[in-house]
Amino acid sequence: MSELRHSPGSPKNDGTPSGGQAQPGVGAKIVSWQGPVDHAWVDYNGHLNDAYYMVIFSYATDGLMAAIGLDAAGRKATGHTMYTLEIHLNYVQEVHEGVAVEVRTQILGVDAKRVHVFHTLHRQDDGTLLATNEQMLANIDASNAETGPKTAPFVPSVAALLQPLALGHAALPRPANAGRSIALPLPRSS
Repeated sequence: MSELRHSPGSPKNDGTPSGGQAQPGVGAKIVSWQGPVDHAWVDYNGHLNDAYYMVIFSYATDGLMAAIGLDAAGRKATGHTMYTLEIHLNYVQEVHEGVAVEVRTQILGVDAKRVHVFHTLHRQDDGTLLATNEQMLANIDASNAETGPKTAPFVPSVAALLQPLALGHAALPRPANAGRSIALPLPRSS
């Protein structure tokens, strides 16, 4: 696999999606990333390599961060960022090089320091679901060089964008894959 290249749809250096800033629609999912499947992301089977699904979902998290005020300027101004605590990824359908895709993001929950998000990857042409990704993110105060990064409550300007978004998304149907765990079935006793 060649080195990671930013595709035309990948976020700019400031963390905003190049297809336009993710818009926080209070009652609608956010389109947090859009772009084509890059040639460098395709594996020997001719479809998007499993690792690059996560790259796309990571870009979508950057898009969400931009939408709630934690783009490059917001991170610099507040000293806050977000770290990923946990991820669940489900592959639904393969996708090939050059296909235009988008990530739609739904907030499943939020508290003072964390946000629970659910990303869905879709074909842009017909909306076919390709993969889902559930994440738990923590707000981090990275401004204190002496103590290092620590979890902290969202700054008021971020909370003011995040809270209404979470309330609006609470009215949306809960995704079927949300909260899934991974396990083999227990053997049946005879």
